[in-house]
Amino acid sequence: MCGIVAYVGPKDAAPILLEGLQRLEYRGYDSAGVVVSNRGLKVRKVKGRVADLAKVVPVRFKGGLGIGHTRWATHGVPSDTNAHPHLSADERIAVVHNGIIENASDLRAKLEADGVVFASETDTEVLAHLIARGADENDTLEEAVRKALKSVVGTYGIAVIDAERPGEVVVARNGSPIVLGIGEKEMFAASDVAALVRYTRQVVHLEDGELAVLKADGFHTFASDARETAKEPLTVDWDAGHYDTGGYEHYLLKEISEQPETITRTMSGRLDERFHVAHLGGLNMDARETRSFRRVKIIGCGSAYYSGQIGAQLIEELARIPADAEPASEFRYRNPVVDPDTLYVAISQSGETYDTLAAVQELKRKGGRVIGIVNAVGSAIAREVDGGIYLHAGPEVSVASTKAFTSTSLAFALLALHLGRVRDLSPADGRRVVEGLRRLPGQIEEILTQGDKIAELAQKYAKHPSMMFVGRVRGYPVAREGAQKLKEISYVHAEAYPASELKHGPLALIGPDMPTVAIVPDDELLDKNLTTLGEIRARGGQVLMVGHREPDAKLADDVIVIPKNEIELDPILLTIPLQLLAYHAAVALGRDVDKPRNLAKSVTVE
Repeated sequence: MCGIVAYVGPKDAAPILLEGLQRLEYRGYDSAGVVVSNRGLKVRKVKGRVADLAKVVPVRFKGGLGIGHTRWATHGVPSDTNAHPHLSADERIAVVHNGIIENASDLRAKLEADGVVFASETDTEVLAHLIARGADENDTLEEAVRKALKSVVGTYGIAVIDAERPGEVVVARNGSPIVLGIGEKEMFAASDVAALVRYTRQVVHLEDGELAVLKADGFHTFASDARETAKEPLTVDWDAGHYDTGGYEHYLLKEISEQPETITRTMSGRLDERFHVAHLGGLNMDARETRSFRRVKIIGCGSAYYSGQIGAQLIEELARIPADAEPASEFRYRNPVVDPDTLYVAISQSGETYDTLAAVQELKRKGGRVIGIVNAVGSAIAREVDGGIYLHAGPEVSVASTKAFTSTSLAFALLALHLGRVRDLSPADGRRVVEGLRRLPGQIEEILTQGDKIAELAQKYAKHPSMMFVGRVRGYPVAREGAQKLKEISYVHAEAYPASELKHGPLALIGPDMPTVAIVPDDELLDKNLTTLGEIRARGGQVLMVGHREPDAKLADDVIVIPKNEIELDPILLTIPLQLLAYHAAVALGRDVDKPRNLAKSVTVE
């Protein structure tokens, strides 16, 4: 959520800032602004979209130094005034900020007592006034920023410019990402590489507590105690083409359609046909250490958490190790018992999800062994963990996760196979799972051909104000993810329950106006699931069944039949039609599919 872009170099900054902010729109925001330095600071900011901002930026908005921002409101309502950048009282210092200053009210009161008049309701404006004090005392800009941050409690990713030092930008990070981009006699910074890849693929990730000074001819980094730090650039695999819609109406549909390719990339080079095992060298664990774990604990937020539930089921079935998943946002607050015999797995598409990162840091502090499953190379969680699995799914632009969800679920299948084959999973079962994994891309392509049929079903069911999703055991996390997708992009209320729990309360809601989406794989629980459908139909409820066969016509109004794989891998396939259902329901209702209200792609605040 929120986005930062900064530029210093020989070109006009404004077009670069606006283009970068457009690349960051998927993160979620309510206002936008830019400032450039050219004989003083020139600012334009608006409540609304980047396109609205572009309309108020004049043609002659010149300057080779500038910073830009898309804001997601935390302190103060969305408005032109509360939009970033924020300026010091003398309009010398400009700041953009992601994160939350937790002691902003105390700092604000002290500044107001000293006669400072605030123009906005934001916590960020505090930073502008604090930095201005240091700059007025003839400190360098980097020293003024460093001193100001000493009094700040909270999370931040910031970019700062000084009208009297028109050749440099100072950036800092603590809990909110900042990435430097290295160009040819020009430098960039952003909160996400998406804003940089059109101009450079050489990047440097700042660590928490680290600052950097950017000038056109280079950069240097230092810690909060002024100690110089050494950073090695890395090359990102993504380019600007990855952030285009590719002819699709929405990023979400493009990313759903990419899944045969993305899961192929996640598997690439990781399956061993000789020993029927998954090679996961990034875990940084030998076989002896792998065998030493007695439990697996998975943490993530939102869809990552639901994929973790699928992962826990896979690990228990294939490796026979007790495993469970928990929301990272709850885990970090409940003073968990950290067991040296437990392998902890942190999941985050962006690798920057703050709740998950904080949980990882707490686990590391207590001596836990943590691996990560992330998509973004070089991200904070990827750097913090002891090892892990990169998804290689490519950038996911739409706020709702689809291809990252399936690639994460697939990564758990690889992990479960890896853990199982160093334990008691037989070569025959290993071969069976490997062959099932190989079939997945083609089967997903087959499901995607049903898009028109699913669109018709979405039209039918989207008219209802609420829907129930049910599934048993392997089907339950699929139901949870299906409900999540529907509610977050279509705004249709949806709840998921274990099918076995329906008669313990939720059945009271069932009726003609409450359709049920039932996940019914062809497994050992098929008969029990069909009985549940009968209970729903007996109470006048409509049923949309997603499964592997057509049931008795009396049990379901509509059916989406998908190909069958191994029972452990079926949840990956069962997810695909629910993604399409949510997408087409959102389109039918006229929703902003890629940028649903109140949500952000990468949640970097609490």
